[in-house]
Amino acid sequence: MRGAADCRPFARPIREGMPKRRDGRTFGGVTSPSSRPSTLGDLRASGHVQRSVKDEIRQNLLTALRDGTDPWPGIVGFDETVVPQLERALLAGHDVVLLGERGQGKTRLLRTLPLLLDEWTPVIAGSELGEHPYEPITPASIRRAAELGDDLPVAWRHRSERYAEKLATPDTSVADLVGDVDPVKVAEGRSLGDPETIHFGLVPRSHRGIVAVNELPDLAERIQVSLLNVMEERDIQVRGYTIRLPLDVLLVASANPEDYTNRGRIITPLKDRFGAEIRTHYPMELDDEIAVIRQEAELQSRVPGFLLEILARFTRLLRESTSVDQRSGVSARFAVAGAETVAASAVRRGAVLGEDDPVARPVDLGTVVEVLRGKVEFESGEEGREFEVLDHLLRRATAETARARLAGIDLAPLVAAVEQGDPVVTGERITAKVLLDELPELPVLDDIADRLGASDPGTRASAIEFALEGLYLARRISKDTGDDGAAVYS
Repeated sequence: MRGAADCRPFARPIREGMPKRRDGRTFGGVTSPSSRPSTLGDLRASGHVQRSVKDEIRQNLLTALRDGTDPWPGIVGFDETVVPQLERALLAGHDVVLLGERGQGKTRLLRTLPLLLDEWTPVIAGSELGEHPYEPITPASIRRAAELGDDLPVAWRHRSERYAEKLATPDTSVADLVGDVDPVKVAEGRSLGDPETIHFGLVPRSHRGIVAVNELPDLAERIQVSLLNVMEERDIQVRGYTIRLPLDVLLVASANPEDYTNRGRIITPLKDRFGAEIRTHYPMELDDEIAVIRQEAELQSRVPGFLLEILARFTRLLRESTSVDQRSGVSARFAVAGAETVAASAVRRGAVLGEDDPVARPVDLGTVVEVLRGKVEFESGEEGREFEVLDHLLRRATAETARARLAGIDLAPLVAAVEQGDPVVTGERITAKVLLDELPELPVLDDIADRLGASDPGTRASAIEFALEGLYLARRISKDTGDDGAAVYS
């Protein structure tokens, strides 16, 4: 477990190998080398070997496994469960659907798949579907290849351009996914049966790439039907015309398990065409829950590790509570948003009170209940008790964390000092310096700070306030909360 010394802000990382595109040829600073073959003849002379998308993924995955490198950067808690299943599915060449509740990392996992593609791949320059120079599939590219021969121009496409993602929404149409007749091309004199009248949709435009459909069952049934030929025969049909395009795509999707059944909103033939159905889950270990928060949260101030642990325990208690609708789940985004809210509360306090380097304290945890209770769905019988349930579970999480983090430290001297001396006042309007000045000089305070990695005044004040809150929840000292938010330990 990490200590409070690890309380610096954790920014969301950009996935290695998947930089954001800045212009036509640059992707996060990675520019296509000019030394690569620029014509079909040069490409053949270089010895380039064409591979299908699934072969490409298979070989790159095997290489990563043999070399001991992590093919799934940023994926936490799936090492022994989801990842091995997904790797077996990809090695088998299967289309995959991930089944899981909201906030289980399904989309994050899908967006990692392009890292298994070659970084650069050749395409026919100017081709609508990004066809391989060795295998043109559209009439226009076939005609150009026949006319130009080895002079056919070749461009290079980065793997970040070979991943297409579509969120299934009620307004999604067949034209969006597959394509439709382009009236402009028809007006130019072409017949309706001419394949060159087609305006291609997302799936054919992802030829030689990966297509991800989020929340697949939300597609209307007639839209789901349009994917059947793509997944089995690898061709498409547009308005009754069958266009034989040997599409080379890996189709992946995500879905809620409740919807992905015959009684749900998925048609059986489409369900049957996926080679692998893989169940995701929330982090099973507390350390994994904390690691997700650290990785995903964009913190505006320092948040000590024990506060992140409280939020992780709080989230896990919500997932176990009978008062919460577990069919909806409690997303990992809840804990992430909670950490960001706590950090923001510290920033606000710092601005109001003039603290130059604000550090989150236990007093900031109350903002999580106030701000984020709308992110949790409760059972119908709990109407009106939402705040009470959340507040109770947050207290439990704090008490469990205090017992785990402070075990072995004799806190009796601190209890005696609070009982015999002046009350200790904290709250939103109390700075870390004022809080520390209220406390007597006790060796136990140094023990607490050392245990929690508190090396500066801000984190030290947070650690001691955490110890006081733990003593209160253990019923060893009392606590009174005023209307102004001030908490008095006595």
